[in-house]
Amino acid sequence: QEVAEKLGITVSEHNLRTSGIPVKSGLCTLRGKSLFIIDKHKSIHEKNEMLASCLSKMKHEDIYIVPAVREYLYKYSSEL
Repeated sequence: QEVAEKLGITVSEHNLRTSGIPVKSGLCTLRGKSLFIIDKHKSIHEKNEMLASCLSKMKHEDIYIVPAVREYLYKYSSEL
């Protein structure tokens, strides 16, 4: 989540089951701001994978990221 915030993306968890329409976790723009919405019912592993997959596609080379996290993001960028 820290990496997302450094990139100007707000990460928010919500109960997507109560929306009444089929909704998936992911990145969206709301009122000109980037927002990554995650279904709070997903496991920690699934949440990390979704967020890493999204962030790996963004320009993050210019910000400091802990080496282990950078490696985790790289894992998802190489799966493209």
